[in-house]
Amino acid sequence: MENSNQIYNAYLNSSGVSIDSRSIKKGSLFFALKGPNFDGNQFANDALKKGASYVVVDDPNSVEINDNIFLVEDSLNALQKLALHHRKQLKIPIIAITGSNGKTTTKELIREVLSQKFLVHSTKGNMNNHIGVPITILQISKNHEVAIIEMGANHLKEIKKLCSIALPNWGYITNFGKAHLEGFGSEQGVINGKSELYEYLGKNNGKILVNKDDLIQVEKTRKYTRYLFGSKRDCDIIVDYFESKNGLSIGFKKYEFESPIHGNYNFENIAAALSFGILFEIDIDKIQKAIASYDSKNNRSEKIIINKTPFILDAYNANPTSMGVALDSFCDNYSRNNLVILGDMFELGKQTFTEHENILKKCLELDITNIYTIGSNFMSTKINNKRIKKFDNIEQFKVSFEKFKIHFESALIKGSRSMKLEKLIPFFKSL
Repeated sequence: MENSNQIYNAYLNSSGVSIDSRSIKKGSLFFALKGPNFDGNQFANDALKKGASYVVVDDPNSVEINDNIFLVEDSLNALQKLALHHRKQLKIPIIAITGSNGKTTTKELIREVLSQKFLVHSTKGNMNNHIGVPITILQISKNHEVAIIEMGANHLKEIKKLCSIALPNWGYITNFGKAHLEGFGSEQGVINGKSELYEYLGKNNGKILVNKDDLIQVEKTRKYTRYLFGSKRDCDIIVDYFESKNGLSIGFKKYEFESPIHGNYNFENIAAALSFGILFEIDIDKIQKAIASYDSKNNRSEKIIINKTPFILDAYNANPTSMGVALDSFCDNYSRNNLVILGDMFELGKQTFTEHENILKKCLELDITNIYTIGSNFMSTKINNKRIKKFDNIEQFKVSFEKFKIHFESALIKGSRSMKLEKLIPFFKSL
């Protein structure tokens, strides 16, 4: 790393790392990163004026170089190398979480459980890529005892790269699904890409938590150090799943763990958190408390009551796998006179048309009463039925829904983040 010792000393003397000159903290270390539509070097002076103590740039013409300004060959590479250097100073367990669906919910559940005993740092928001992972590592202080790093990927070798920066010694993959098919190329590409975490842990004496009910993952981890959880009797951690009146419940030995989270696709997420609690020797009553206290927010599997009608809002992300299980779970619980509002799914490449058609076929097979779609991908499908109504955008949906109000007893709202379907909640509250 260029100027490695000086930059690390600057980091240690700073108030933290920043990459956005609009939200600079006084005393921070600013990295001038480049993107498709911006060049952070252009904001280096602005960062200094706003209180940054140190700046890392890779354009010698952007700012006058002095003792507080570091010129490097590549600012992103310097950020990643700084994170790796800091990681090597840490002697704590680092748990890496990846998967096609449920990463964030699982990460937050595990954090709740482990925080009962340890000072835990975990990924904030969606900081799970080649920039977010290094920043997350650089937020780990000498006081933290455990870190949980969420890793996202949309192409091969990405998880491998993130592992080479975070150096995890524990890992868990939530599932393999039809996510980011455009980048991975196929479902097998997804499996290979996510499994780079297993390969790293296997080569570096790491430990893996595996859902025994996922046969592909069981096979992928057969030669590695692993702990199995699931409903089968030959698991290291044997659990039972059952839905309760107020959410989901898991049985382990003579104990019951109740969660207010809805959607039976969250069973494994909760079981993974329970398993990490057991593996990290958290008291059972504290695990129960943690699982009971965590209620999913941020548009993830939220149950919202509007005029006595239950709405399941799951609008943080969507791909064919997550949308399919969300529909199954919703219909298991709300099968009569129901409504689904589905937003477009993205990054599916050549499978875009087929996967949107498959979702509509599934809705009809599940006998959903009212099927509304929003977005051009669903709009382009050829499946038509009197139960299906398609709209280009949210505004078109609102106008039509207000004009032709329907009666329904439950609703599921599911779509990709960029569709911003959470905007429908205030709309329904206003009706």
